Amino acid sequence: MAQGVEHIGKTDVAWSYAATFFWVGSGLILFPFILNKMPAETVGIWNIFQTISVMVAILDFGFQPSFARNLSYIFTGVKGLRKEGVAALNGKRGTGGDEQDVDYGLLKGTLVAMKRLFRIISLAAFVLLATAGTAYFLYILGKYSGDRTDAVAAWVLLIVLNCYDLYTLYYDALLKGKGYVRRSQQIMILSQAVYVLLAIGLIFAGLGLCAIVASRLVAIVIRRTLSRRVFFTREMSEALRGVEAHDSGEIMRAICPNAVKIGLTQLGSLAVNKSAMLIGAAFLTLEEVASYGITLQLLEILCNCSTVPYRAFSPKLAQCRAEKDMAGLRHYYLVCAAILWGIWIIGGSVSVLAGDYALRLINSQTFFLPTAMFGVLVALHSLEDNQVLATGFIMSDNRIPFFIPSLLSGAATVLLLWLFLDVLDWGVWGMILAPGIAQLAYQDWKWPGVVIKELFIKTEANGINV
Repeated sequence: MAQGVEHIGKTDVAWSYAATFFWVGSGLILFPFILNKMPAETVGIWNIFQTISVMVAILDFGFQPSFARNLSYIFTGVKGLRKEGVAALNGKRGTGGDEQDVDYGLLKGTLVAMKRLFRIISLAAFVLLATAGTAYFLYILGKYSGDRTDAVAAWVLLIVLNCYDLYTLYYDALLKGKGYVRRSQQIMILSQAVYVLLAIGLIFAGLGLCAIVASRLVAIVIRRTLSRRVFFTREMSEALRGVEAHDSGEIMRAICPNAVKIGLTQLGSLAVNKSAMLIGAAFLTLEEVASYGITLQLLEILCNCSTVPYRAFSPKLAQCRAEKDMAGLRHYYLVCAAILWGIWIIGGSVSVLAGDYALRLINSQTFFLPTAMFGVLVALHSLEDNQVLATGFIMSDNRIPFFIPSLLSGAATVLLLWLFLDVLDWGVWGMILAPGIAQLAYQDWKWPGVVIKELFIKTEANGINV
């Protein structure tokens, strides 16, 4: 029979890097075509579309990572789920234990809960995008002098894309919870390859914004279809058919509290990181929005690269928490932090110094922000990434102490954006400094400090061999 949580080793991390580099590479491959074939105004609309998609994803409200973490607990061998903390195992159990250690009734009930929840979430996304989202899009479209037919068609496709993505989001939780790191990354590479090739073809066919959105939709359909086949093997399907599902309502009551806290945390995080794009678009030109947007996209590439080890090892973190393995947690944190800061120092420096030179080589119609702005953004985003790593290690223990500070940071960001953009008229500097100040005030130093104290200071003080 199949095993519990899959073994995650160097090969899985290597595949995670390969997938991340392919993800990054696909963006870099498309960049020249988008920046060369599309005017700055169209690039600005494209950046707004991407921001809207990220904002819509908040409707997941923390359930996908919460389900993934609890699925890892189930595959590790726990027999029940808790609102906080991790249920004790019936004896020590390592990765790859027998299938009989997995409570398939609990797993089946969790599957039922996930499907019902994400069906409701996707419907909510459709209503939101079709009403408030469309009203915002039409307002921005009033400033657009490009092909409006293409923009409207792309907006309709974007609604379909976001709703389908949310409806099938639980497949990501299934693969992550089971520890299928290598397979999920292989699927990612394949779907991204389809996305790039199709997008390039459609861009040359003159479809504009529709080329990008339609290609992304096809890629997500392929990704979800393959994910289903990987998880629901014949052995898995037979094991699930042979048991009665646990009460999905009880499972939701166990998962909901921390999921909602994660959702509120994500809401605050999105207000910090994405509200500048949406609010700034109302005060600045689409050309300024385009420069700000492509600068952020490059920094998001660095973010993706720097957090690969954490994302790859997240099922192992949940297992270490279940087994009270503090030595393992300490090891993973040191590895993840070292790689994170190495990538930001090297990648950030190269990006600031050589970014515009690279864009000139491809005859781009849009350029990055000026050097001073770019450098400040690199510094602020590296601190933000370090904070994300710390909160991930805290969440692995099924604790979410940072949801209220995250909401306060988000509210402060929105308030500062209004002050800097509307009252003080600071322009792009206002978009940069508002989230930076809000995060530096508390979160950028608080949560890394909590993790360092828990994993290094407290364990040594208690005489624990780490």
